[in-house]
Amino acid sequence: MTSSTDNDGQGMIVNPRPTADNQDWDGDDADRADRLRFEEEQAMIREQSEAHAAAKAAADAKKRASA
Repeated sequence: MTSSTDNDGQGMIVNPRPTADNQDWDGDDADRADRLRFEEEQAMIREQSEAHAAAKAAADAKKRASA
């Protein structure tokens, strides 16, 4: 016979809210924040790429001028 402590529920994952109340709706504030963060990161990557390309072009021009 098993004792009452063998299956006391410890370690079980429990969702405290019903699934109807726990839905992620498209277009909520978190989604808008994620899109804004993504757009900002893409803009930063573009700016860094453009700055890198400009620095490379300047270095190439300086190298040609000194040759």
